[in-house]
Amino acid sequence: MTVRHLVRRAADAEFTAPAPGYRRWAAVGEHTGAVHTGFAICELDSGASLNAHMHSFEESFYVLEGSAVVATPEGSVRVQPGDYGIVPVGVPHLWRNDGDAPCRWAEMQAPVPRAQYDHDTFEAPAFPVAPPSPVDVRDPRTRRYGHIEPANMDPDKQTQDLLAVSASMRTALLVYSGITVKMMVDGELGARLSTMFMVQYERDGVAGPHDHPLEETYLILEGRTEAVFDGERHLLGPGDIAWAGAGCVHSFTNAGPGRVRWLETQAPQPPSRHSYRFVRDWEPLRGEGATS
Repeated sequence: MTVRHLVRRAADAEFTAPAPGYRRWAAVGEHTGAVHTGFAICELDSGASLNAHMHSFEESFYVLEGSAVVATPEGSVRVQPGDYGIVPVGVPHLWRNDGDAPCRWAEMQAPVPRAQYDHDTFEAPAFPVAPPSPVDVRDPRTRRYGHIEPANMDPDKQTQDLLAVSASMRTALLVYSGITVKMMVDGELGARLSTMFMVQYERDGVAGPHDHPLEETYLILEGRTEAVFDGERHLLGPGDIAWAGAGCVHSFTNAGPGRVRWLETQAPQPPSRHSYRFVRDWEPLRGEGATS
């Protein structure tokens, strides 16, 4: 039977240790029935590192706690909470924690890594690591990294004097039905196989039953949401992860008392049209006697 949705509780997280000082909770992946999505929470201890490697999949990340250095042959950055970025297919990279506390991040991989092919990960030759710079969203040369704060989700704080960068589509918010969406990793940042974005529901925020021709993953960061996946109701809170496969009908409601905010990913990238199929839009056509 095809798995159409999954709920993983923060309290039940199971971390493995693939390398010294490195832990990983593979919450969504091939082992859970996903086809396009590998989603994990990663932790790297102070003084630990991940040597140069590369993948035959696209990898994006969002830093939750602590700081670390992410390096590629093009250069290196010091990432901190709220920073995000993408490592394209086949690009050598490494992680190094030279701080005094563990670094923790959410990681998205697309398409799903395959166990029978060593999780589609390959050692890469060592390369010189340049002195790291902070992620600078003001610098137009910053191509693969970004930064987001909770305030960036507030429609009332989008005036030019409050924005970190000049107002453009890069700073745009999508606001509807008590919901605010801010794109993070997408085609503009070089993504080809997945997207990553932030979602916030106000107290009256509601998304009615719908599905997609793609897989979605949700990491709750703040507040609580009532989620329904194929008729199964779940209350999700901070640290919980949910996944909806293609065709899974799902909906969300803010469970209060304040805002709810989560990190969301999609794989593959949505088509230019018909990426959402809302039940309420099509239900009135049922029984009209259409013939093939």
